[in-house]
Amino acid sequence: MAAQFGMRLRKGAATTAVAAVVVAALSASQAPGATVDDHGRTSAADAQSSPEATGTGSDEGGATGNSPYYTDLPPLNSPNPAPSPTVGTPVVQGDGEAGIPATVLDAYKRAADELAQSKAGCNLPWQLLAAIGKVESGQARGGNVTADGTTITPILGPQLDGNGFALIQDTDNGRYDGNSTYDQAVGPMQFIPSTWAWAGRDGNDDGVKDPNNVYDAALAAGHYLCRNGWDLSVQADLNHAILSYNNSQDYLHTVLSWLEYYRKGTHEIPNGTGTIPSNRSDDDQPDPKPSNTPSAPPTTPSKPADPSTPPADPTDPSTPPTTPPQTPTDTVDHLEDAGTAKLTATAGEAFTKKISTKAETKAGKAVAKVRVRFTIVGTTDATFTGGESVATVVTNASGVAVAPALQAGEKTGDFTVRATVVGRSVSALGYTATVTERVADTLVRTSTTALTCVAGGEFADQVEVKATYKDAVAGKVAATATLIKSADDATENDKGPYFKDADGKSVRTLTGLTTDADGLIKLPKLYADDTAGTYQLRITTAGGATLTVDLTVTAPAETSPSPSPSPSASESTGS
Repeated sequence: MAAQFGMRLRKGAATTAVAAVVVAALSASQAPGATVDDHGRTSAADAQSSPEATGTGSDEGGATGNSPYYTDLPPLNSPNPAPSPTVGTPVVQGDGEAGIPATVLDAYKRAADELAQSKAGCNLPWQLLAAIGKVESGQARGGNVTADGTTITPILGPQLDGNGFALIQDTDNGRYDGNSTYDQAVGPMQFIPSTWAWAGRDGNDDGVKDPNNVYDAALAAGHYLCRNGWDLSVQADLNHAILSYNNSQDYLHTVLSWLEYYRKGTHEIPNGTGTIPSNRSDDDQPDPKPSNTPSAPPTTPSKPADPSTPPADPTDPSTPPTTPPQTPTDTVDHLEDAGTAKLTATAGEAFTKKISTKAETKAGKAVAKVRVRFTIVGTTDATFTGGESVATVVTNASGVAVAPALQAGEKTGDFTVRATVVGRSVSALGYTATVTERVADTLVRTSTTALTCVAGGEFADQVEVKATYKDAVAGKVAATATLIKSADDATENDKGPYFKDADGKSVRTLTGLTTDADGLIKLPKLYADDTAGTYQLRITTAGGATLTVDLTVTAPAETSPSPSPSPSASESTGS
């Protein structure tokens, strides 16, 4: 967010009041007594009074580090005359606000389409990305982007130095924001570098995750809003997601107002022709630098000099050095486990235990309000709830950060969850988690028909079995089928029934079998060699379930020889 933001108005009670007025006006534009918008969803007015509206995400500071945002509100679109704004309140924009720059609009829609495939249960509307993009950067400063979606000039929030803003010391060595002292929000969706490090996405398939590219930033914002299993068609979850982006009730009201406005209709406009908002939530703060030049370290205004006191001599060893105020993060000496139980889950299931990590000083005192990042490492497809492999959580008053629940994938074995402190170099804490294979404790045939075959022929019926575990269907369970020598000898038989491989050769052991979603396995067709007798097929699964099936091979039926023809009369007389 740069100097081009233009004229400022001071944020205060008036801003909050006009937000309430606009939300109320939006509600009033519906039929009397209505509680949902045009799309059947709860309106912004309902969200304002809802107790769920106060919910927040687990990452204090959210995607933007609670950086400033635009407070301009959309047109009321009401048949009733709009209330006149009072002195000092934001000016409501005209109908041109419905226009969204072409590349920016395409980025929002493409991101929503991708989320509809990868996280269908989230129900992310592209209009929500547009609402956040409007509030965060005025749609990338009116669509001031190249054809591939990269901002022509950097969009940076103010340095988060604790001087009127949150205090977030540098986490990216200035890679994204050009500031190696403090972090700054970056790009069209205003991600702080520490959040982009795990939330960043490649939305335009160029192999780079760039927060200054609107395709990348929009896709990252979509995944950020869809974490934690939120369903954005549910008002409470929608509120949680927005507040997790920037933890402010005014921010929630503003985004919901634009969301409702964009849902009523938008149109595409050329890049670079969009309207840039005028008012920000930090109207009493100085403009941030509009370039990627590192911001200067903060300075503290000095008191007027006392003529009776000589000035301090910086070369005098007795002169105390000036040091920046210490943050909670600065006091962290180490991380400790906070009673995490053994982490084990069956493939495809949720872990029942969560990781708890405590931040402490060197003296062992708990440190609150510290950002702890949990990262899944190792060869695994396990994720945190919501499908992410990284989660950042702020320690509570007891200094404890509890990671989101883990969800096991299909890969079995051990993996590690690494806990680190964001913004401070202390030793990481590793947690081992184990994914075990799916199991079954019972196998039964789905048919009672006897399995018989004539020697040299093929069995008419294929063997089908069903696996269960604790009386529940056991899907995706590994199994093996072997034609054994006898009920007491489980070694593979060298005669009797057999399966055929792809080349038509006889096979008497099948591996790599897996039950389907209904717990069923249907074995290939069985054939018999020329040896009659009773044989056994044994099927076993992970978890120890075993079933032995009898197979009967009968000898071919004997046929009576045809009687010799009687000699003719001439033959019997020798004539």
